[in-house]
Parts: sequence; C-alpha cells; structure tokens
Amino acid sequence: MLRTFFFMLLTAGFAHAAPANSPPDDLESLLAQTGLVAQFSQMGKTVSNQASDLVVNAMGYIGVPYKRGGNGDNGFDCSGFVRAMYQNTLGLVLPHNAKAQAAVTEKIDRAELQPGDLVFYNTLRKTFSHVGIYIGDGKFIHSPRSGGEVRIENMSDTYWVKRFNGARRVTPSLTAQAADTNTR
Repeated sequence: MLRTFFFMLLTAGFAHAAPANSPPDDLESLLAQTGLVAQFSQMGKTVSNQASDLVVNAMGYIGVPYKRGGNGDNGFDCSGFVRAMYQNTLGLVLPHNAKAQAAVTEKIDRAELQPGDLVFYNTLRKTFSHVGIYIGDGKFIHSPRSGGEVRIENMSDTYWVKRFNGARRVTPSLTAQAADTNTR
C-alpha cells in the first residue's frame, strides 16, 4: 500500500485531495515534516524512472525492523535492505555485505550523489561497515541497528558526517561482473 501511495505521488504530481475532516495520514505527515513531498515532486522530474522506483520501493519499508542477516519483510540488516531493494526493484543482485557492495560499485564524489546511489559509513570502527540508499536532498534511507527500524536520516547530522566513508553508484555492468565472478 505504501509503495502504491509513493507511486501515485510521483506520477500524479502530488495532487492529493483528502476529505477536510479526515486526519492526516502518518506517512503524509512524515513526508511533509521532512520536506520530502517537495523532494519527490522535483525527483520525478529529474531522476530516471529506475532510481525513482528504487527510492519509492525503499520508502515503502519504513518501519520494518532491523534483523541481523535479514533480507525480507520480517526484517533487514543494512546490506540486506540495500540488496533487497535493488534485486526487487531493478533485478540487480548485490552481495549481502556492505564492504562487498562497495567493492562492486562505482566510486563517486559526494557532490555527484543522485537518488538511488549508495552511501557508506564507518559505524563499527571499520571502513564500509554500514550502507544506505541516498534518496536526495542530503537524506538516505537505511536499516540502522538492532532495535531500530528502516528509516530516513539526514547526512548532515554530526553522527553521519563523522562516519561518512564515501558514495558509490550501482552500475549493471559492475554488478553483472561481480555476479559472474561469484558463480565461477
């Protein structure tokens, strides 16, 4: 249902009429508070359909609990979340490990980030120990840690700034090469 809501927002230019006496939807309130409604409007005009689909799909999992080793609706760890979003949305298979995901993706400058790109962090005192999906406007979506849920974070928060390891772009040719290497 959430994925349908986001798709409707992107394709209908956010034309949304609700009865005047109905309470605002929790998700709509969250999007309005974080400024993402305007972001999605602009994103629909500037980003490829695949990246938009990826971000919309990922947003549909907000609130799904963290589960170590998880890669499904019952829970995700950070790399399992990224892997599932890419596989389910674009049919691209990434490794289930943040460091391995960094290795099979193209390094890009932070200034080049586009929705759908991956952002990596050092959260366990080792490089590329955490990964999320950039959604635009300096924000990313991820499955944070045990006891947490899939959520959106601001990359400019001090915690994330201190731990930023870099940005990567998923390219079908690199992921195909990695998949081919893993099957030999």
